[in-house]
Amino acid sequence: MANKIFVSYKYSDARVNPLKGISGTTTARDYVDKLDEILEEEDHIFKGEDDGEDMSNLQDSTIGSKLGDKIFDSTVTIVLISKGMKENDVAEADQWIPWEISYSLKEQSRENKRSKTNAVLAVVLPDERNLYDYFIVDNSCPYCNSRMLKTDTLFQILKNNMFNIKKPEYIDCDNHIGGKAYKGYSCYIHSVKWIDFCTNPDKYIDIALEIRRNINEYEITKSIK
Repeated sequence: MANKIFVSYKYSDARVNPLKGISGTTTARDYVDKLDEILEEEDHIFKGEDDGEDMSNLQDSTIGSKLGDKIFDSTVTIVLISKGMKENDVAEADQWIPWEISYSLKEQSRENKRSKTNAVLAVVLPDERNLYDYFIVDNSCPYCNSRMLKTDTLFQILKNNMFNIKKPEYIDCDNHIGGKAYKGYSCYIHSVKWIDFCTNPDKYIDIALEIRRNINEYEITKSIK
Protein backbone atom coordinates (compact mmCIF):
# COMPACT_ATOMS: atom_id res chain seq x y z
CA MET A 1 0.00 0.00 0.00
CA ALA A 2 1.36 3.41 -0.96
CA ASN A 3 2.28 5.87 1.75
CA LYS A 4 2.27 9.62 1.64
CA ILE A 5 5.46 10.57 3.43
CA PHE A 6 6.40 13.95 4.87
CA VAL A 7 10.14 14.45 5.41
CA SER A 8 11.39 16.76 8.14
CA TYR A 9 15.07 17.76 8.04
CA LYS A 10 17.56 20.59 8.50
CA TYR A 11 18.22 21.45 4.86
CA SER A 12 21.59 23.19 5.39
CA ASP A 13 23.17 20.80 7.91
CA ALA A 14 26.54 19.82 6.47
CA ARG A 15 27.65 17.77 9.49
CA VAL A 16 26.83 14.61 7.57
CA ASN A 17 28.83 11.98 5.74
CA PRO A 18 29.50 12.96 2.10
CA LEU A 19 27.36 11.14 -0.47
CA LYS A 20 28.87 9.78 -3.65
CA GLY A 21 28.00 11.70 -6.78
CA ILE A 22 27.44 15.00 -4.98
CA SER A 23 29.57 17.89 -6.20
CA GLY A 24 30.44 20.28 -3.43
CA THR A 25 29.37 19.94 0.18
CA THR A 26 26.83 17.27 1.08
CA THR A 27 23.96 18.45 3.28
CA ALA A 28 20.91 16.80 4.83
CA ARG A 29 18.99 18.06 1.79
CA ASP A 30 21.01 15.71 -0.43
CA TYR A 31 19.93 12.79 1.75
CA VAL A 32 16.30 13.70 1.03
CA ASP A 33 16.98 13.29 -2.69
CA LYS A 34 18.59 9.91 -1.95
CA LEU A 35 15.58 8.98 0.15
CA ASP A 36 13.33 9.76 -2.80
CA GLU A 37 15.36 7.30 -4.89
CA ILE A 38 15.24 4.36 -2.49
CA LEU A 39 11.56 4.50 -1.62
CA GLU A 40 9.11 2.66 -3.82
CA GLU A 41 7.72 4.64 -6.74
CA GLU A 42 4.18 4.59 -5.39
CA ASP A 43 5.26 6.38 -2.21
CA HIS A 44 4.75 10.14 -2.42
CA ILE A 45 7.18 12.44 -0.62
CA PHE A 46 6.38 15.91 0.67
CA LYS A 47 9.45 17.86 1.75
CA GLY A 48 9.66 20.07 4.80
CA GLU A 49 11.99 23.05 5.23
CA ASP A 50 13.78 23.59 1.94
CA ASP A 51 14.84 27.19 1.65
CA GLY A 52 15.87 28.32 5.12
CA GLU A 53 12.98 30.75 5.47
CA ASP A 54 13.32 32.75 8.67
CA MET A 55 10.29 31.91 10.80
CA SER A 56 11.08 34.08 13.82
CA ASN A 57 8.67 36.77 12.61
CA LEU A 58 5.93 34.41 11.43
CA GLN A 59 2.70 34.06 13.38
CA ASP A 60 1.63 30.62 14.56
CA SER A 61 -1.32 30.71 12.17
CA THR A 62 1.00 31.36 9.21
CA ILE A 63 3.26 28.48 10.21
CA GLY A 64 0.20 26.26 10.61
CA SER A 65 -1.06 27.20 7.16
CA LYS A 66 2.28 26.44 5.55
CA LEU A 67 2.63 23.07 7.25
CA GLY A 68 -1.00 22.01 7.38
CA ASP A 69 -1.37 21.67 3.63
CA LYS A 70 1.80 19.58 3.33
CA ILE A 71 1.16 17.28 6.27
CA PHE A 72 -2.62 16.82 6.21
CA ASP A 73 -2.72 14.01 3.62
CA SER A 74 0.45 12.27 4.80
CA THR A 75 0.44 9.09 6.87
CA VAL A 76 4.12 8.86 7.79
CA THR A 77 6.63 11.49 8.83
CA ILE A 78 10.31 10.67 8.44
CA VAL A 79 12.51 13.01 10.44
CA LEU A 80 16.15 12.94 9.42
CA ILE A 81 18.24 13.17 12.58
CA SER A 82 21.53 14.90 11.78
CA LYS A 83 24.33 16.10 13.99
CA GLY A 84 23.75 19.80 13.32
CA MET A 85 19.95 19.75 12.99
CA LYS A 86 19.42 21.79 16.14
CA GLU A 87 20.58 25.40 16.40
CA ASN A 88 21.28 25.81 20.09
CA ASP A 89 21.39 29.61 19.93
CA VAL A 90 17.90 29.80 18.37
CA ALA A 91 14.68 29.14 20.29
CA GLU A 92 13.08 25.82 19.35
CA ALA A 93 9.85 27.64 18.49
CA ASP A 94 11.82 29.55 15.84
CA GLN A 95 13.05 26.40 14.07
CA TRP A 96 11.05 24.41 11.54
CA ILE A 97 11.60 20.83 12.69
CA PRO A 98 9.74 21.10 16.04
CA TRP A 99 6.72 22.61 14.24
CA GLU A 100 6.83 19.92 11.56
CA ILE A 101 6.82 17.19 14.19
CA SER A 102 4.07 18.93 16.13
CA TYR A 103 1.79 19.14 13.09
CA SER A 104 2.63 15.54 12.19
CA LEU A 105 1.37 14.43 15.60
CA LYS A 106 -1.73 16.62 15.70
CA GLU A 107 -5.09 15.72 14.17
CA GLN A 108 -6.32 18.28 11.65
CA SER A 109 -9.75 18.99 10.17
CA ARG A 110 -10.18 20.04 6.54
CA GLU A 111 -13.44 20.13 4.55
CA ASN A 112 -15.25 17.66 6.80
CA LYS A 113 -12.22 15.36 6.81
CA ARG A 114 -10.06 14.68 9.83
CA SER A 115 -6.48 13.50 9.68
CA LYS A 116 -4.93 11.02 12.09
CA THR A 117 -1.69 11.38 13.98
CA ASN A 118 1.13 10.38 11.65
CA ALA A 119 3.44 7.49 12.23
CA VAL A 120 6.86 9.05 12.86
CA LEU A 121 10.19 7.42 12.09
CA ALA A 122 13.56 8.91 13.03
CA VAL A 123 16.17 8.04 10.39
CA VAL A 124 19.60 8.88 11.80
CA LEU A 125 22.15 10.18 9.30
CA PRO A 126 25.87 9.37 9.61
CA ASP A 127 28.04 12.27 10.73
CA GLU A 128 31.23 13.56 9.11
CA ARG A 129 33.14 10.51 10.39
CA ASN A 130 30.48 8.15 8.99
CA LEU A 131 29.46 7.34 12.57
CA TYR A 132 26.14 7.43 14.42
CA ASP A 133 27.35 7.59 18.00
CA TYR A 134 26.36 11.25 18.39
CA PHE A 135 22.86 9.79 18.89
CA ILE A 136 22.83 5.96 18.71
CA VAL A 137 25.31 3.87 20.67
CA ASP A 138 24.94 0.18 19.85
CA ASN A 139 25.78 -2.45 22.44
CA SER A 140 26.20 0.26 25.05
CA CYS A 141 25.86 -2.43 27.70
CA PRO A 142 28.29 -5.38 27.48
CA TYR A 143 25.83 -7.61 29.35
CA CYS A 144 22.46 -7.16 27.62
CA ASN A 145 23.75 -5.60 24.35
CA SER A 146 21.12 -2.86 24.54
CA ARG A 147 21.54 0.36 22.60
CA MET A 148 21.52 3.88 24.00
CA LEU A 149 19.80 6.86 22.44
CA LYS A 150 21.23 10.26 23.36
CA THR A 151 17.84 11.98 23.40
CA ASP A 152 19.20 15.05 25.20
CA THR A 153 20.70 16.13 21.86
CA LEU A 154 17.23 16.39 20.26
CA PHE A 155 14.49 18.96 20.11
CA GLN A 156 12.23 18.62 23.15
CA ILE A 157 9.20 17.39 21.19
CA LEU A 158 11.29 14.56 19.73
CA LYS A 159 12.76 13.68 23.12
CA ASN A 160 9.31 13.67 24.75
CA ASN A 161 8.01 11.14 22.24
CA MET A 162 10.79 8.65 22.88
CA PHE A 163 10.69 6.22 25.81
CA ASN A 164 7.10 7.35 26.30
CA ILE A 165 5.24 4.03 26.39
CA LYS A 166 2.77 3.97 29.28
CA LYS A 167 3.51 0.44 30.44
CA PRO A 168 7.12 -0.31 29.55
CA GLU A 169 8.55 -3.81 29.42
CA TYR A 170 12.05 -4.41 30.67
CA ILE A 171 14.85 -6.91 30.53
CA ASP A 172 16.77 -7.49 33.75
CA CYS A 173 20.32 -6.18 33.69
CA ASP A 174 22.26 -5.27 36.82
CA ASN A 175 24.53 -3.03 34.74
CA HIS A 176 21.68 -0.52 34.23
CA ILE A 177 20.39 2.00 36.74
CA GLY A 178 17.52 0.24 38.50
CA GLY A 179 18.69 -3.10 37.11
CA LYS A 180 16.51 -2.86 34.02
CA ALA A 181 16.68 -1.90 30.35
CA TYR A 182 13.79 -1.12 28.00
CA LYS A 183 12.45 -3.95 25.86
CA GLY A 184 10.47 -3.79 22.63
CA TYR A 185 9.10 -0.61 21.04
CA SER A 186 9.28 1.74 24.01
CA CYS A 187 9.32 4.90 21.84
CA TYR A 188 6.47 6.27 19.75
CA ILE A 189 9.15 7.70 17.46
CA HIS A 190 11.26 4.70 16.51
CA SER A 191 14.91 5.31 15.52
CA VAL A 192 16.95 3.58 12.83
CA LYS A 193 20.35 4.22 11.29
CA TRP A 194 20.41 5.43 7.68
CA ILE A 195 22.49 2.42 6.59
CA ASP A 196 19.93 -0.01 8.04
CA PHE A 197 16.96 1.91 6.70
CA CYS A 198 18.39 1.85 3.18
CA THR A 199 18.68 -1.95 3.21
CA ASN A 200 14.97 -2.41 3.94
CA PRO A 201 12.95 0.84 4.08
CA ASP A 202 9.58 -0.94 4.01
CA LYS A 203 10.48 -2.85 7.17
CA TYR A 204 11.07 0.30 9.19
CA ILE A 205 8.12 2.21 7.78
CA ASP A 206 5.95 -0.78 8.73
CA ILE A 207 7.37 -0.65 12.27
CA ALA A 208 6.37 3.01 12.55
CA LEU A 209 2.88 2.23 11.22
CA GLU A 210 2.52 -0.69 13.65
CA ILE A 211 3.46 1.59 16.55
CA ARG A 212 0.84 4.10 15.35
CA ARG A 213 -1.80 1.36 15.39
CA ASN A 214 -1.00 1.03 19.10
CA ILE A 215 -0.88 4.78 19.72
CA ASN A 216 -3.05 4.56 22.84
CA GLU A 217 -0.19 2.76 24.55
CA TYR A 218 1.94 5.91 24.40
CA GLU A 219 1.93 9.32 26.07
CA ILE A 220 2.06 11.59 23.03
CA THR A 221 3.35 15.16 23.25
CA LYS A 222 1.90 17.16 20.35
CA SER A 223 2.73 20.76 21.19
CA ILE A 224 5.91 22.79 21.36
CA LYS A 225 6.57 24.09 24.84
